[in-house]
Amino acid sequence: MGNKSQDQDQIRALITRQFTALSWGITARPDWEGFLADFMPSAALFPAARPVVPATVSTFVERMKVLSESGLESFQEEVLGTTIHVFGGVAVAVVAGELTENQKDVSRTVEMLLLVKQDDAWQIVAQAWDKETPTRPVPEGLLET
Repeated sequence: MGNKSQDQDQIRALITRQFTALSWGITARPDWEGFLADFMPSAALFPAARPVVPATVSTFVERMKVLSESGLESFQEEVLGTTIHVFGGVAVAVVAGELTENQKDVSRTVEMLLLVKQDDAWQIVAQAWDKETPTRPVPEGLLET
């Protein structure tokens, strides 16, 4: 196992890769394979929609592919802040993010990732997220890296 600071840096890099891979626009295409590579094969995703309907990573990617090929011309994700806790080969990361759709519709989310370290690489085993609302803003403490 690496030291805690190195592990946190590796997890931050993974989060940046994830946000970059899932972004697209006129001059950039999403990196679906890169996005999938950071997940364990059996990872579960829990999107913000309620009631909660778990999804596999491949199901999520297929849905995003359809969106990227239809009316969603651009999708940009930006990390606004992260909090990471590491203990041995397990970690949790809380990520505040901003999404911009079609270069005009902006929203913010909080994402929670559960990660494990295997063969000196961190992988996501579960991820859940929820959207900011006027009555439930992203906490200020999450907006700092």
